Amino acid sequence: MKTRFSENFLDKLDSFPLLVQNKFKKQLKFLISDIRYPSLRAKKYDETVGTWQARVDKSARFYFLIEKDVYTLVDIRYHD
Repeated sequence: MKTRFSENFLDKLDSFPLLVQNKFKKQLKFLISDIRYPSLRAKKYDETVGTWQARVDKSARFYFLIEKDVYTLVDIRYHD
């Protein structure tokens, strides 16, 4: 699978601490190799627009769309 990043995603990722950014990079590698990788806990988030959610760590989640063979990362934010 390939990845694409929205500008919104990149702007938000830059605002996170380096530790979270590095954790995201690790999780992204898992996503590319296997969406079912256990630590991702990937699931459909909003079926009406096709958004998926995956875990960075206990406090952060990232959101993406699946379009053919491309993951488009659209958002990253803290999770309650």
